Amino acid sequence: MEHVIRRVRAEEWARARELRLAALQDPLAPIAFYESYEQALGQPDSFWQERTSSAAAGVDVVQFVAEAPDGRWDGTVSVLVEPKGSARIGKPAPVDQTHVVGVFVRAEARGSGLAAELFRAALDWSWALDEPRVDRVRLLFHEDNERAAGLYRKVGFVPSDDTAPVPEDPPAREYEIRR
Repeated sequence: MEHVIRRVRAEEWARARELRLAALQDPLAPIAFYESYEQALGQPDSFWQERTSSAAAGVDVVQFVAEAPDGRWDGTVSVLVEPKGSARIGKPAPVDQTHVVGVFVRAEARGSGLAAELFRAALDWSWALDEPRVDRVRLLFHEDNERAAGLYRKVGFVPSDDTAPVPEDPPAREYEIRR
């Protein structure tokens, strides 16, 4: 594989912003992400600096990027730590777990195995946590996002029986998938 999968660094906030804005312009963004392009575009630099700094620290969130040989970032995935009883997204966590969010691979890099490599980094990080010791890794996706469903099954996630309402879109539902 020609891409390097690595953790984001705090000083790379402008690049993290650019990749997030690209993700939010994807045709499936309205059902894949909890914010719009317009909302993200309106955030001040301080928001992006804090977000990237927190992800770089890797305490309760971490972000991985896929960097091409020319330096271009072609994909990303983030992982949130959810201790038992916490509710960062959806329902409270029934066990200590991590939650995969912000999955994105640029269209021209899809089908190359890049998403699987990003997931490998996210899972390796999750299983290596000392505190809390993670019992599962989960993710939520909109039931109409077939592209995401196919990817998640391909990288080893299996459907659970749980669903959760989608923020800002109460009639829609999400499926929870865990590994």
